Amino acid sequence: MPVPTALAPAATARIHRQRFTVAFDYAVAFTRDAFDPANGDLAAAMAATAATADGAPRPRALAFVELGVLSGHPGLPAAISAHFAARDDLPTLVREPILLPGGEAVKNDPALIGQMHDAILGAGIDRHSYVLAVGGGAFLDAVGLAASTAHRGVRLVRLPTTVLAQNDSGVGVKSAINRNGAKNQIGTFAPPWAVVNDSAFLDTLPARDRIAGMAEAVKVALIRDGDFFVWLERSADALALFERPAVEHLIRRCAELHMRQIAEGGDPFEQGSARPLDFGHWSAHKLETITRNHLRHGEAVAIGIALDTRYSVLAGLLAEGEDLRVAVLLEHLGFRLWHPALVRRDSIGRPLVLAGLEEFREHLGGRLTITLLAGIGHGVEVNAMDPALVEQAIGWLAAREQG
Repeated sequence: MPVPTALAPAATARIHRQRFTVAFDYAVAFTRDAFDPANGDLAAAMAATAATADGAPRPRALAFVELGVLSGHPGLPAAISAHFAARDDLPTLVREPILLPGGEAVKNDPALIGQMHDAILGAGIDRHSYVLAVGGGAFLDAVGLAASTAHRGVRLVRLPTTVLAQNDSGVGVKSAINRNGAKNQIGTFAPPWAVVNDSAFLDTLPARDRIAGMAEAVKVALIRDGDFFVWLERSADALALFERPAVEHLIRRCAELHMRQIAEGGDPFEQGSARPLDFGHWSAHKLETITRNHLRHGEAVAIGIALDTRYSVLAGLLAEGEDLRVAVLLEHLGFRLWHPALVRRDSIGRPLVLAGLEEFREHLGGRLTITLLAGIGHGVEVNAMDPALVEQAIGWLAAREQG
């Protein structure tokens, strides 16, 4: 029987273009003492119920906690268990929280991901169950990778415990571990089910970690919100003293800007070549590697921000003097904008840090795309950087270090 004419194009087409849209929606709570039995913010953010109307079993949950957090919060595992036991609007916590190392150590040891997979699968955690990750940004990255690959993805609830994780990575959509000394080579794009930013975790942070997380706030202000940058300048004393109202505003505004870029920037899963939220990061990632993580991520980002801001001036994109303004703010917050790794050279005499440009490009593929500044609050994309100007920018930082 002949094919009707009207159907012929569809029937004979060799390529069918499949297209659909998935809407992502997750809650980000800003609270204090999230595991106090009277605090319902975790339950509200998770939007989990004790049992469904049709009598389905109560959802299950498993918690992973970074060991380092216990130094300031030794009773945390017991508090988590008690919180879940006391509330009937939370899932069933299937066992006591699992303690694992954090920092770059957890991102450099793929065996730990396997341990997390074993725990998730062994506890009967399925796609309607929950994995809680309580720790800093690197720890959330690693647990996120395990959660996003077990059963092709279980519900991840992040409870960031550092400034950097609360204002930046913890509210984002990426998870990754390192591979062969390179940052974030193995990972996924997987939005969390919920995020709960508990300011009480920040009370016991070491001074170095308090400062380090503020670099991401300076970054996002520089590329997206000039008014926020002015606020950071005016609030630098309060932030340097880690006064709670100022720090909580910094975290919330930085998180909002980060989430706005993901939701409205047009490329939440980085399928293109631009990465505006990684302003200052091409050199930062390389500095972390060169120093074997002696530099904290935020400390390396602060150096990278200062370097790229000075480069923006040298390239004629940014007005002279704005680089000084940025450097003064970062230094006021407590950052040192120098590390000897900046002048380490390879076998042919090039600064080692310059290799970060190609590594940055390779991570996404496509054309090298670097965010620079055309003004305070105005990022701009470029597709090449002049090595001679990068060296001049390094020299500028060296001169500041020498006074």
